[in-house]
Amino acid sequence: MATSIAELVKWQEWRLDEVHMPQHHGPVAIPSLSCNAASRFILAVLLATVSTAVGCGKSNAAPAIPAPEVEVATVVQKDVPVFSEWVATLDGYVNAQIQPQVTGYIIRQTYKEGSFVHKGQILFHIDPRPFQAALDQANAQAAQAQAQLVKTAMDVDRDTPLARERAIAQSQLDNDVQANRAAKAAVKAAEAQVEQAQLNLEFTEVKSLVDGMAGIAQVQIGNLVTPTTVLTSVSQINPIKAYFSISEQEYIHFADRINAEAQKETPSNGPPFDLILADGSVYPHKGTGLLANRQVDVSTGSIQIVCSFPNPQNFLRPGQFGRLRAAPEVRRGALLVPQKAVSELQGSYQVAVVGADNKVSIRAVTAGDRVGPMWIVEGGVKPGEQVVVEGLQKVQNGATVRIKQPQAKGD
Repeated sequence: MATSIAELVKWQEWRLDEVHMPQHHGPVAIPSLSCNAASRFILAVLLATVSTAVGCGKSNAAPAIPAPEVEVATVVQKDVPVFSEWVATLDGYVNAQIQPQVTGYIIRQTYKEGSFVHKGQILFHIDPRPFQAALDQANAQAAQAQAQLVKTAMDVDRDTPLARERAIAQSQLDNDVQANRAAKAAVKAAEAQVEQAQLNLEFTEVKSLVDGMAGIAQVQIGNLVTPTTVLTSVSQINPIKAYFSISEQEYIHFADRINAEAQKETPSNGPPFDLILADGSVYPHKGTGLLANRQVDVSTGSIQIVCSFPNPQNFLRPGQFGRLRAAPEVRRGALLVPQKAVSELQGSYQVAVVGADNKVSIRAVTAGDRVGPMWIVEGGVKPGEQVVVEGLQKVQNGATVRIKQPQAKGD
């Protein structure tokens, strides 16, 4: 301070002398304190004031801030499969709409709806009586044509030697030969009519064309059905197909592999597919890719892909939804960091790397695909470096940190 303690004491003594110095109005009296007491009181006040002032004049040293404690993880480099997921719809491997081939009345249903049916099993009976009558008529016409054929053959046999001996005109023999040929054609036509009538009679028994799961009947007993009527549907569901779509960019990336597998009768080099069902469970059988559709959907910019799954217990049904998961490619020598080590700022990604001197370096990285809890990054980090995973909000570029030691199991 500008004023020393000695000067203050001297000033206090001067003030006391001034108190007793005669003035124009007489001496000034201090009512309740003696001179010595007043002197001591003022001196104590001055000393306290000086001590406080001296203390305030000194700068207090700020306490040292401890380095923040962070948890780190090591950057790992290895080959990793990159998984993708797509929404899929299941459908039968073959979906057969069962329709009659003749017109008639349904008189019987011989299958249980929703049950498994075999190829050739009768599902419906149509009234066969009109078709039986048509068959009988066709048989009669065939017999008549056959009789005409026999007669014309006899005429030819009889007139051939006569014409040779010129007993009859040659034209008569020619007519006999032509009549015989016409009778043969009539017999073939009649036989065809018999065959068609026989088929129509057989078509009154509507059969399944495939092994599969039969649906609910769309008609009732007594309904008049025609060849355009859908009676029911039968779906072959072992194996069962799964349909999903990929973007045009994904297709371009995998086009060579997709097209190479599509030329095979049974694709074998494609990635296996996992089917995640609606309840979150994973279907126990793996699926295989079959083919890609012939064109890109112009409205969505995607192309449809088909894969198949074994379905021995008929567990999967057409129309189910699920998610397909597969690893169509493997990233070689990918750099992996935990996802919680990556922070996003205005569309860019960065990580905090802790060096050997425990100083932090904030580095920009390019984030790629996610693999479980890890993230594939490119640039900015090297294998073996340590990145901050806990306490990221407490660190700054160039700051020193303390690395938290992992606790032993059981602590």
